[in-house]
Amino acid sequence: MAPPQRRWEILCVRLCGNPEFAQSHRYGTVAPPDEITVSYRHGFPVITLTLPSRRERCQFVIKPMLSTVASFLRDVQNEDKGVKEVAVLTADGNALPASTSMDVLLMEDFKLIINKVAYEVQCPKKEKPGHEHVAELEDVKFLVHRLFTVLHLEEFQKKREHHLLEKIDLLQEQLRPLEQVKASIEAQSEARTSSLLWAGLALLSVQGGALAWLTWWVYSWDIMEPVTYFLTVANSMVFFAYFITTRQNYTYTSMRSRQFLQFFHKKSQQKHFDVENYNRLKEDLAKATESLDRVRHALYWRIH
Repeated sequence: MAPPQRRWEILCVRLCGNPEFAQSHRYGTVAPPDEITVSYRHGFPVITLTLPSRRERCQFVIKPMLSTVASFLRDVQNEDKGVKEVAVLTADGNALPASTSMDVLLMEDFKLIINKVAYEVQCPKKEKPGHEHVAELEDVKFLVHRLFTVLHLEEFQKKREHHLLEKIDLLQEQLRPLEQVKASIEAQSEARTSSLLWAGLALLSVQGGALAWLTWWVYSWDIMEPVTYFLTVANSMVFFAYFITTRQNYTYTSMRSRQFLQFFHKKSQQKHFDVENYNRLKEDLAKATESLDRVRHALYWRIH
């Protein structure tokens, strides 16, 4: 009986050709080589397409809640460098934003454009869940989000703390030579401002002494009285001119601060000290230090 059985197997191959193709054709499990199909495996949608360069079928597993149209198109181009142009359109030919979720895209049929060739993609229809099922899914999503936050928040905060420490060290290293130059400029500006104030006191003292000498030793008060009056008016005019020029009241504190800043900026230009860069670095350091304090405060309360 064995020889006739072998002859029957040979005859079957000759009549049908490839047995695998015949079986596949009979049950309809093989898609056309250029067709793009969407199926579901273990609850995840799988998009199967033919790569244009290698002419091989490739499957892309989609995570609907995490994947977007942009990430899917990027995966296709990374898989086959021969894909120069790839885009997704609606069934009506309208463009879709790159930020569209794949879960939304797979609800309706769409078109996939690969190298200026349009493929009609038919998505299997899924039954719409009821209101109770939707509410349960929302609760599950919320719980998963809370669990993810609890498990990864501390790790994220520690990474952020390490990043902030590195940033603070870098800023302090950049500020160290600038602080030395700034201290030198401030010392010189402070000395010149103090010298100017002492010079003003000496000038007023000389003026008062000269008026006293002229009043009691040279002339009488009747002669010096109009002189002192005009000197007072002249001083008032000087103070008013200061206000018009600086838009500030004539006080010794404001005058001293203004003169110090003038000396400071003049010395900064002479020593090529970048004041704007220094202020920017100081602001970045203050913000980084404040962020580090908040992160450490949150870690402290999580530990305790």
